[in-house]
This record gives sequence, structure tokens and C-alpha cells, in this order.
Amino acid sequence: MSDAPVLLEMRSITKEFPGVKALSDVNLVVRAGEIHAIAGENGAGKSTLMKVLSGVYPYGSYSGQILYQGSESRFSDIRASENAGIVIIHQELALVPGLSITENIFLGNEPRRGGVIDWKTANRRAAELMAMVGLEEDPDTLIGDIGVGKQQLVEIAKAFAKNVKLLILDEPTAALNEDDSQHLLGLMREFRQRGITSIIISHKLNEIAETADSITILRDGQTIETLDIKADGVDEDRIVRGMVGRELHSRFPDHTPNIGEVFFEVRDWTVRHPIAAERLVSKNASFTVRRGEIVGFAGLMGAGRTELAMSIFGRSYGTYVSGQIIKDGQEIVIKSVSDAIAHGLAYVSEDRKSIGLNLLDDIKTSVVSAKLSKVISHGVIDQVREHRAAEDYRKSLRVKAPSVDDPVTTLSGGNQQKVVLAKWMFTDPDLLILDEPTRGIDVGAKYEIYGIIQRLADQGKGVVVISSELPELIGLCDRIYTVFEGTITGDIARADADPELLLKQMTSVKKAQRS
Repeated sequence: MSDAPVLLEMRSITKEFPGVKALSDVNLVVRAGEIHAIAGENGAGKSTLMKVLSGVYPYGSYSGQILYQGSESRFSDIRASENAGIVIIHQELALVPGLSITENIFLGNEPRRGGVIDWKTANRRAAELMAMVGLEEDPDTLIGDIGVGKQQLVEIAKAFAKNVKLLILDEPTAALNEDDSQHLLGLMREFRQRGITSIIISHKLNEIAETADSITILRDGQTIETLDIKADGVDEDRIVRGMVGRELHSRFPDHTPNIGEVFFEVRDWTVRHPIAAERLVSKNASFTVRRGEIVGFAGLMGAGRTELAMSIFGRSYGTYVSGQIIKDGQEIVIKSVSDAIAHGLAYVSEDRKSIGLNLLDDIKTSVVSAKLSKVISHGVIDQVREHRAAEDYRKSLRVKAPSVDDPVTTLSGGNQQKVVLAKWMFTDPDLLILDEPTRGIDVGAKYEIYGIIQRLADQGKGVVVISSELPELIGLCDRIYTVFEGTITGDIARADADPELLLKQMTSVKKAQRS
């Protein structure tokens, strides 16, 4: 790719927010027809740089130059950059669930005839665009009726409807299963053969090493280096060294578990789907957790791991059919989230932005929100106690923020996740259920969160980790349950766990004997 002409050059880009310099003299060169990766820890400035490029932060709100197709570009908004053929697909997909695929693809850009939307033409063009991205659905299908992987393809088809020349994908595979991820990455390679240039932001370093032609690494809002992945022999360890500024000899902190007796048990837990009552999302599920133990749950997307966890946590999902929860030898009945908290349970959702946090709140309000009784005095929130509690967690969890009065929206993904953890740690739980706790988080922040999980276990708490990343489960957990179509199919000790065995149990209804 080094001989290809330069399509995009960003020179000395500097972007400041009140009290924060998000980008400082950043440079980026992208050649035509390549897949160019941008890597860096949360808060390094990756998304900010792409928002500058795409006009989210318009010309005049930053300093520096954008040279695109050989001339300077001064984009006033997103529409201006899209008119130039630059389209960004954000991690949070901008689709309307209640509209069809066709309606979403052409939203705001509908083909018209005589001033009226020409739906016949729209449907025909939608089908053509869908075929380009390998999406085999009826164009009239509602977005809400297809999975996340297919929704990602709709976003790409939408980009092609705008005559995309430079496609920017921000964490495109963060919410996808392995099959959907591989399909999307294969699609990007096909685009490269067609001469389409792509920029990919990803924390999945194996994907970068396998797919990208070159990579630019940012750290603390500055350009560290740009590497030709094949010519420079770039691997995951090399990318990590550039991101964190040092060798990271292990992706997981050293830990010697101190596991006690069983204190939490779920027996024969059965739950119906909230809409399709004939479907069971949890089928006679039984599992145990010991004090000081980190227990993993592995399963393909849709296996029922999240549904099981949410139904246990105050029956937050589905319709309870049968089953028991035993804690410290006594059966407990949990019919609401407040019941769950009162019984010492905590649940960190996989969707931190929609469920885990109120994005309108500041850090201190978020931290104390799950148990206000701890900071209320005479019916009023004691602001001194609230501030002190939040500040203690800010320091102990190393949340990168000048003050606990800062809005959570100003934080990077990794630091938002730490605030969610602080929120539930503040409730003093005995059992902490973490659903995809490191999704969309860089390798350095992951390491810190793994350390937090281990410290919680060392305090004698039980920790349940639901993750789609098998290396994460194998490296972190003391024991791993596998789930397939709502059924727990395996109970595997860490010493016996390997990806092949886990995948076998994740795709079979035959129950395995415990290792």
C-alpha cells in the first residue's frame, strides 16, 4: 500500500474542550484503497479525530488541516463530509427500529419523482445495496426484527447509498459474535479489492493484525507512530507496546485465588421469553458460586446468558416459571431489583450507556444512585458524604476525571465502565454479576478492570463474568459454565478449559460432566 496515492492527510490537528486537550498536533496519512487501523487506549483521541474528519466537530472548532483527494477540506457538518464521500459508522448504530431496511437506508436521502418519494425505486436500490454487503433480507423488514450483525450491514449499505469513498467504522465488531465479525471483516477486504478505502477503530487487536494494511497509534491525544503491518512485522504485542508505552507481559494480572464454600446457588431456573411465551430462554438452569470465586459464563450470542442473569436479578427479564435461589443455605425470593440489592446481588449490564448509566448525571450522582440510603440523612442527600464516597471510588478505581462533578458523558468508555462498577460496588454486594464488563474497552483498561474483579473476589465476594471473549474467560475465571439455547451444558474447571472444549459445549445440548 506504500505506493498507493494519498487519499487523506490530517495535519497537526488539535482539538480542545474546556480544561482538556483531546488532540494535540495529531497527524494521519491514509492511502487510497487501504484498510487503515487507528488504535489507542480509551481516551487516546481516536473517536475525537474521526469526528473532526467527519464534520461532527466542524471547521473552526479545531486547528490544523484536512487534505482530502489533494485539496483542503473544511467540513461544516456531517452532510458536507458525506457529500465528499466520507461516511462514518459509529459504534452506537444510528438506525430507527420501527422503520424498514429501505426506509433506514434512504432516511433523509429518499429518491423522489415529482417531489414525492419513489418507494419502488427505493426498494429496488435497497435490494441492490443489500446484495453488495451480503444481506439477504426483504427490504421491507423492520430493523427491530433483525440482529445486530445484520443491522451493521444495513449501516454499510446506507453508506454505499451515499457514494462512499472513505468508510470509517468505529468498533464495528464490538457487539458482534464471531461469525458476524468474520463476515464483516471479510466484507472490508472485498471493499479493498473494489478500491474503497476504510478506516477502522477497534480494540480487538487480533482483528487489526489480520485485516489492516497499516495502523496509526494514538496515546494521550498524540500520534505515536504509523506502521505498515506486513512490512514492519506488526503483531498484537507490538500494538500493545505502542498503545500503553511499555511492554505488557501478560493480559491478566497475576492472581492466586482463595476460594471458600458455596454461598450462592441457583436450582432448576426456568424462564419464558417476555413476548414469545412458548419459548424458554432458561431451561432448568442450575449453578453455584463459591466465596472468592470468579465464575464465567460462555455461550454464543442468543444462548441465554444475559437472560439468565437478568431474570435472577429481580426478574428483570422474561416471565419466571420455576426455580430456587439459595444464599448462605437459605432460600431467598427475589421479585424486584430492590429485592436483589437487599439480598446482596448486583448486576452490571452489558449496555452501560443505555442501562448502566444515566448519561445526564455526573460521576458522583451515578456512583451513589443504586443505594441512596447510604448517603441520605433525615430524608435529604448529604452532599458531603455523596462527594466523599464518589471521590474514594474515583481514586481507588483510577477513574480518569478531574472531578466527580464531571458528567459521565465526558469520560472514555473504560472510565464509564469503572463508574458503573463503582455504582454497584457501593451497594456492598456479596455477588456481583458482570455482563460483558470489558466490551469496547482497550487492553490497558481491561487489565485494570481484571484487577478490580480479582480484588473483589479476594474480599470474599462471588463474581460472575459473562463474556463473548473465550480468552478473557479462560484467563480470568476459576470455573466456566457453558450455555446453549438456554441450557447449561458444561461446568469446566480453569485447568481444563481451552477454546476447543468451550466451543464444543457451547454448541451442544448434551450436558457435560463437570471437569
